[in-house]
Amino acid sequence: MTTPPELVIFDCDGVLVDSERIAVRVQVQVGAELGWPLTADEVVEKFVGRSNKSVSELVEARLPGRAAAWQQRYEELHRAAVDAELVAVDGIHEALAALTLPTCVASSGSHEKMRHTLGHTGLHARFEGRIFSATEVAHGKPAPDLFLHAARQMGVSPAACVVVEDSKYGVQAARSAGMRALGYSGGLTPAHWLEGPDTIVFDDMRKLPALLSEL
Repeated sequence: MTTPPELVIFDCDGVLVDSERIAVRVQVQVGAELGWPLTADEVVEKFVGRSNKSVSELVEARLPGRAAAWQQRYEELHRAAVDAELVAVDGIHEALAALTLPTCVASSGSHEKMRHTLGHTGLHARFEGRIFSATEVAHGKPAPDLFLHAARQMGVSPAACVVVEDSKYGVQAARSAGMRALGYSGGLTPAHWLEGPDTIVFDDMRKLPALLSEL
């Protein structure tokens, strides 16, 4: 028998805030500047959904000694772009207003980054006190550590958690944690990258409340 959902765990980038397009563009720019030419598709495949630590490890393997400079330049350009153009994911405000289940955020981003992006889009207050970062655990996505940490902090068993994710690493982490996943394909990640066991793929955030009610 399937456990009824008791907690909805939201990823942040690409699920709550439409920041992945900004992040990908900035990573392409930084790569061009520092000597690792990347296409947007390559950035989506290699970086999207991963923690800063994981991205830095990939950069260090490709450009020894340049990971710190990469991260500094990325953060500088990303903050400026967020201030200029970031918006919430289309339909997320309506979806959140219709939800009755408890919610929290579990993101590969840092708390500082989430305060900035969620604050910029008017979403930070909705989740304040229930925001968890990969900086709090040993291993980022696709490891299950972050989602299990969020569930423990919220006092809910993994089987009663539903994760809303937009990256292949995120849905992999949810499955590894023993949680059901709702894979949002309305952003940059191809729908087929999100498909798999215990995962429903959807492309309109306004459908979220109905999908949850059917679990």
